[in-house]
Amino acid sequence: MMYPFITLDDGIEIVHSEILPDRRVKVYMEKPDASDGFHHATCYLPDYQWTDIDGLTEAELRRCQEVIESTAHLILRFAADGGFENASNF
Repeated sequence: MMYPFITLDDGIEIVHSEILPDRRVKVYMEKPDASDGFHHATCYLPDYQWTDIDGLTEAELRRCQEVIESTAHLILRFAADGGFENASNF
């Protein structure tokens, strides 16, 4: 299952998984593109392993990296608690 996390001002949406069997968390980014659908990338925490990068620019990837690094503690907590809504008791 994937849980919504944040949408950046440039339209990139960041979602994350629950804690996977290998103890990592999948963080997935996507941005709609009118000409070819969606641009996307995947980053696995806690080791910041990037995979499946398609269409996002180097600047967009750097920004995503900065956002993920600065909020990784939250993403990992939310992944353990079933997403933001469960972690925040909404």
